[in-house]
Amino acid sequence: MRIQQLEYLEKIVEAGSINEAAKRLFLTQPSLSNAVKELKNEMGIQIFQRSSGGISLTAEGREFMTYSKQILDQVNLMNERYKNGQQRKQSFSVSAQHYAFVVHAFVELIKSVNANEYQFTLRETETQNIFNDLAQFKSELGILYTNGFNQKIMQRLFKENNLVFTPLFVAKPHIFVSRYNPLTSKSSVDLSDLEYFPYLSYEQGEVNSFYFSEEILSTLSHKKSIKVSDRATIFNLMVGLNGYTISSGIISSKLNDDKIVAIPLNVDDDITMGWLKHRQVELSPLAERYLTMLKEHIRGYGFKIIS
Repeated sequence: MRIQQLEYLEKIVEAGSINEAAKRLFLTQPSLSNAVKELKNEMGIQIFQRSSGGISLTAEGREFMTYSKQILDQVNLMNERYKNGQQRKQSFSVSAQHYAFVVHAFVELIKSVNANEYQFTLRETETQNIFNDLAQFKSELGILYTNGFNQKIMQRLFKENNLVFTPLFVAKPHIFVSRYNPLTSKSSVDLSDLEYFPYLSYEQGEVNSFYFSEEILSTLSHKKSIKVSDRATIFNLMVGLNGYTISSGIISSKLNDDKIVAIPLNVDDDITMGWLKHRQVELSPLAERYLTMLKEHIRGYGFKIIS
């Protein structure tokens, strides 16, 4: 086994295909495939499995990658310490549902990094993709919510993907609307108040289950409903169409100006926001720092951090 082979594996997992990884490594596809085959034969395990969507890690492959990551981290630390005084490029990645507080802490983290080079990734994505990114080590952290409706399903998925969920805080449901929406005259709103306003929600791709919805009360029907894929669009539709969405109530005015406001929603439900990691992965110093900044930002809105 060679360090280079482990680096090849890491690039394949990151790229999602051998062909794309070969391009990024400036190798031919056959030579990269042979390197993986040699490692597979030497270790006596099947690392990848093929499907219509490309390749993914097998259960053995996921376990192998946890050890591989630890080895590569140690090699990088040695290079940083001893090899020509060369500093290792700092890297960190997080996959999350669409929350402004996730972005705010991400911005603060990057501002705190004193380095000429770094590689950071923020994936605001569908719920299923969060599980995939963590299971395949594309992201170190995941951020999502659970509540009474989806909790059992989520806990089963956490276990199946070898993930650990740690609660951050509990929030009461709010709606997000434009500052110019007529509903802003109310101190709180009922579901009946929302009947004739467009309901905005995030699409979940092929896994379009109620349990994967980023909004609570996902089984309710709406007279007007619009699906979107990104946060910028959902905010634009709040302003342009007087639409609304349901979330935690935390919105960063520094990043989203003051056109969007949060109003308490009168429903008997709670939203537990939390973070995910792979059970076999020890968090990096950057991931720990990100979580600290995330908690500080959340506390600034008056929420009590659970852990």
